[in-house]
Amino acid sequence: MAYEELSKNIIADIGGKNNVQSVVHCTTRLRFKLKDESKADDEKIKNLDGVLTLVKSGGQYQVVIGNHVADVYETLVKEGGFADGGTVPDDYEEKNDMSVMDRFIDLISGIFNPILGPLCAAGMIKGFDALFAALGWLSTSSGTYRILYAIGDGFFYFLPIMLGISAAKKFKVDEYIGALIGAALVYPDIVGMVNSKTTLYTLFSGSFLESPVHVTFLKIPVIAMNYTSSVIPIILACWFASKVQKVAKRYIPTVVKTFLVPLVILLITVPVTFLLIGPIATWLSNGISALVVGIYNFSPIVAGILMGAFWQVFVIFGVHWGFVAVMMANIAASGYDPLVVLSLAASFAQTGVVGAIIMQTKSIKTRSIAIPAFVSGIFGVTEPAIYGLTLPRKRPFILSCIASGIGGGMIGWFGTKLYMMAGMGIFSIPGAFGKNGMDMGVWGLIISMVVATVLGFFLQLMFGKQSVDADEVDAAEHAKTALTATEVAEVTKVSTTLQAPLTGKIVPLEDVKDEVFASGSMGQGVAIQPSKGEVVAPAAGEIILVFPTGHAVGMRTDDGAEILIHIGMDTVALDGEGFQLHVEKGQHVEAGDLLVSFDMAFIQDKGYEITTPIIVTNSVDYQAVNVLATGDVMKQTPLLSLEV
Repeated sequence: MAYEELSKNIIADIGGKNNVQSVVHCTTRLRFKLKDESKADDEKIKNLDGVLTLVKSGGQYQVVIGNHVADVYETLVKEGGFADGGTVPDDYEEKNDMSVMDRFIDLISGIFNPILGPLCAAGMIKGFDALFAALGWLSTSSGTYRILYAIGDGFFYFLPIMLGISAAKKFKVDEYIGALIGAALVYPDIVGMVNSKTTLYTLFSGSFLESPVHVTFLKIPVIAMNYTSSVIPIILACWFASKVQKVAKRYIPTVVKTFLVPLVILLITVPVTFLLIGPIATWLSNGISALVVGIYNFSPIVAGILMGAFWQVFVIFGVHWGFVAVMMANIAASGYDPLVVLSLAASFAQTGVVGAIIMQTKSIKTRSIAIPAFVSGIFGVTEPAIYGLTLPRKRPFILSCIASGIGGGMIGWFGTKLYMMAGMGIFSIPGAFGKNGMDMGVWGLIISMVVATVLGFFLQLMFGKQSVDADEVDAAEHAKTALTATEVAEVTKVSTTLQAPLTGKIVPLEDVKDEVFASGSMGQGVAIQPSKGEVVAPAAGEIILVFPTGHAVGMRTDDGAEILIHIGMDTVALDGEGFQLHVEKGQHVEAGDLLVSFDMAFIQDKGYEITTPIIVTNSVDYQAVNVLATGDVMKQTPLLSLEV
């Protein structure tokens, strides 16, 4: 039920469901494409309970949830009524003001996100299979080894087919057409041409582009390339197919479009891919790989320090996807990647810092965030730690970057490489198993991970303690000062009485037709069936929450009580119709000041219940919350008594 409330709030604060172009989720984030980002209220999104932070990058509006993102996403899809399993029809063109980098990151993340889970799983299976063979537990000729290898390697061998599906979807081409283009690239007879002993002639002889020609297509020479495990050729091919599709749809009669459009796309795209796109893309991939390896060879240690230190910054802005694309190109071209592996100490440095925070904090809330963040960090998911703990406190984040940089430098020094895309965190280790099995590269990766964890832990213990509970200490000091000024003896909540914010009939909270309120999970209180469409302040205090839809308002009284007044059930769906706000967040009000006015008849005509809960959201701070009124009640008459 908490996810339902959170989902409703997110939808409201991003400008309503009609502002959503599409929504997907990754490991920790809801990734929205909005029609108009200016309609979203960034601050309200960030301040929602259940939201760690907000990131706008790569053309996406990313709401960081943490480990429960899949559950929130499922609920969000139901609440928003989004079609196609959570992805609404994506029929919009990229905004012209998107930078080249934003376009690139959006493209890569959109293509790789759907296959990331199976890709990591296949890499882990392949890595463990190599480990078992290196340890002598499995013979490479055994059926067990060969079947496990087929599971792991099969994904990478046929990677163009997998990418063909997701790239076609990204470029708005039929996914099966994308798969078919990829299948043509890895067709056994095509793969066999690369090793053919029959050579017709050689192109670009004597240059680095020297290419033997084994076959021709309509007498045009075909440069044979091995496209198994390749990345760039299929992506460019699907992009080209989308351009062919636009022209084909324009000129082919509607009555025969169903089969003639795919026919034209395939007959043009596949040959052009073999004749032009494939060779150029392969040379480009090899060039990128050579450049990266050249930089790495200049100084693996310096490369590791820089990659490790800044990797978490890359994650924050979502640009790490660019390195994933380079990694896949390196593996396809050279059989290994020396770059992304340098970042693998980052999650452990972050985890070590979080472990120290768990020991240092006196805050129950901080510890409740830190413990699951520590666990998820071991498995490579660092967003909960970054956004929930280290980044808001600044110094712990900087200390984790230092530890990560040292860990990355060690990985470069050990010469560790990734031979496949495995999992994250500890599950990335199988990806470092190459032909030599458990070599020094693998041991070096493990040692670097341990060092980054221990270093992060002790750096935080020595230099980060003062920032752990700084907000809580400042708040306590502020509270002491404020209470002294009002001659209140104790730095705690004080007993207080709240007035009725509406005129109407008292309804016991357990009778409210919403389980979240009725169960008391949001706090104790009472509800009123209003007879007049006005909500007034139940006491003097500060407005701390204002929904733009006007259906709910929250305040903190001068005595420290935190109150939520929620007008009706599910009325957020009205998107502000029938409601008029008279206050804004941060405003101080006196008891009886008008907060919200609403049109009861309009709301009821739309089919919504108008029973209004008045909830003390910090009920745990009080010994008792007593209802003082029954039956009919006038606004500003005593309603609730809060006892310390």
